[in-house]
Amino acid sequence: MIGAINRAIELKKKHDIRVINLSLGRPVVESFRTDPLCQAVEAAWRAGLVVVVAAGNEGRDNTFANQGYGTIQSPGNDPLVITIGAMRTMNTFDRTDDLLATYSSKGPTAIDQIVKPDLVAPGNSLMAPAPAGSSALAKELAANFVPENEYRLGGDHSQKTSYFRLSGTSLAAPVVSGAAALLLSRDGKLTPDQIKARLMKTASKTYRSTVKGTDPVTGAAYSAVEDIFAKGAGYLNIDAAFKNTELGTGLTASPKAVYDPATKTVRLVGNTSVIWGEMARTSSTSVIWGESVIWGERTPLALMGRGEKQVPAESDPVSGGPDHRQLHKVRPRDHLN
Repeated sequence: MIGAINRAIELKKKHDIRVINLSLGRPVVESFRTDPLCQAVEAAWRAGLVVVVAAGNEGRDNTFANQGYGTIQSPGNDPLVITIGAMRTMNTFDRTDDLLATYSSKGPTAIDQIVKPDLVAPGNSLMAPAPAGSSALAKELAANFVPENEYRLGGDHSQKTSYFRLSGTSLAAPVVSGAAALLLSRDGKLTPDQIKARLMKTASKTYRSTVKGTDPVTGAAYSAVEDIFAKGAGYLNIDAAFKNTELGTGLTASPKAVYDPATKTVRLVGNTSVIWGEMARTSSTSVIWGESVIWGERTPLALMGRGEKQVPAESDPVSGGPDHRQLHKVRPRDHLN
């Protein structure tokens, strides 16, 4: 993967490459400052490439009684890149009923405690080009092939070869990559930092106290809070991003979350006003993020201690041991009711 990123940097001018989408990840085992994969995406970012990364699908992991917090995957833990969580569209055209996907990984990042994801986008039960019928994914999730009549007028309901329905932050990330490409098509001079700032600042900032979901495979019920560590700066709003003409300067590195055990509150360390406006400098941070557990005793940083606990690697499907080649778990779909 690092070689592929470096190759994209080399070919940037020749092929006018402007955006890299990384719908993949692995558990965080070291600081982003020393992680080779994070260093590779930072090199791409500084070379002028917008890097969009899936947050991960570990938001339901309560292994350390941390309610799924601290499960952002690498290289989504790097403060420069745009890290994306997943939303459920509820199969409607109306955005107001959309909910956070409970499997979407949450911040703060392990070890460094960077505020992630940066924003969220539709990622649940999305149609994508179908894998080859002989592939392992197609065989495992054969029911996910989409009938032709769902996307083509007069299509054959029994024809199921072209599109496949999947869920996960790996599906949400390309939505944001596409948004970045659209902004660049209008103004090719925009920098990666300006793209990130614009997408985050214009994101819809509605935060529900609790959302619920059900795993369609196990039937287990899950809940999540739509807070800063679950939705970041908010829900992608492409229309608002297009209408915004502000041009920020400097790096838009995601801030660090610092927990104060004396006051049992969290503060953000970094230049948050560029992305979230002057309100971020005041004590009324909840106006931006909404009232949530992060501002009280149940803050994720309090639950995590000082961040030493690590989320274990997933088991290899063959050997049962750690799989360091891990891609994000693909969810058949989150329950939509």
